[in-house]
Amino acid sequence: MKIKWLLSAILLSGMLLNVGAGNALETLGRQAILLDATTGTILFAKNPDERMTPSSMSKIMTIYKLFERLKDGGLSLTDTFSVSEKAWRKQGSKMFVAVNSRVKIEDLIRGIIVQSGNDATIVIAEGLSGSEGAFADELNETAKQLNMTNSNFVNASGWPDPEHETTARDLATLAVATIKNFPDLYHYYGEKTFTYNGIKQGNRNPAIYRNIGADGLKTGHTDAGGYGLTVSAIRKDRRLVLVINGLPTKKSRAVESERILDWGFREFNNYALFKAGETVIDAQIWMGEHGSVPLLIEKDLTLTLPRRVRRGMKVKVAMETPVPAPIKKGDVLATLKVELPGRPTLEIPLVSGADVGQLGVFSRLGAAVKYVLWGESD
Repeated sequence: MKIKWLLSAILLSGMLLNVGAGNALETLGRQAILLDATTGTILFAKNPDERMTPSSMSKIMTIYKLFERLKDGGLSLTDTFSVSEKAWRKQGSKMFVAVNSRVKIEDLIRGIIVQSGNDATIVIAEGLSGSEGAFADELNETAKQLNMTNSNFVNASGWPDPEHETTARDLATLAVATIKNFPDLYHYYGEKTFTYNGIKQGNRNPAIYRNIGADGLKTGHTDAGGYGLTVSAIRKDRRLVLVINGLPTKKSRAVESERILDWGFREFNNYALFKAGETVIDAQIWMGEHGSVPLLIEKDLTLTLPRRVRRGMKVKVAMETPVPAPIKKGDVLATLKVELPGRPTLEIPLVSGADVGQLGVFSRLGAAVKYVLWGESD
């Protein structure tokens, strides 16, 4: 005989915040998204899926492709690429590479990240793919792999083009992928100055100068896109990523990015409920060689919650008990339910941590008699 069993416990207080719950915060930007890089929880969003001109923020994708080649061993930082006349003549922000010269990969990385060199992006595109058009095709393929579903790249630099567009959400996805996939190369985004051909230029990212934990990524500006910034900051092992675009001035870009990051760190925190492989509870077994089996959670469960909300979240385990044997390790036997005020309940499967064989026929008969007489199960 089975009975429905629920274990209820208030483990901690708070609630998850979804995209629509960020109404308490306003911004001058036309598009914005703020998320926690560990949990993926969106803390604030404004038109996050609206297609926009990314300007030089699209250089993050160009660097991503270059980092891929470095990571897989196809390139080294000391390799060189040649500078074509097309690259040398490219206007806008420049690294000032010399035509027909050869430039080290590491210098090109700094020329793109720190100096925002349009010329350097073309050197990379031609060096990796033969032409900027072929390189753009590779960027789009990588965007699909990263689930950047609303992006289209037609060049390597973010040079204005009506078909070159992305979204705040897609840029945030790209930023998180860059940080997680290239931990040994990401440090270039935090460099403040770079000198090439005797010309010293400063990083255009205002956040890395402001003692707010920022260590990347990239600014952008065109008449069509306005002023934008994709930025990441880390404080006490907690990392946030912000994308904001369509701001009216360079000053507003600096002020808004700092203000929104401060808000995210101040108002929210991460709370670890369970580690992967941790026993949540033991399940009683019916007619098994063992009387119980541990129920495990397969993945880390960490929630991003508002600091100020201290009541209302409950965690329950739901299952039918006792669970009949036999049981195999990894079988889903229960559900961990996280109830959040005003939000759909999160449901996470709990699995058996061990095999449990079934009792022999005479042992099962004895257990059944014992249960009928005394209501006990082993």
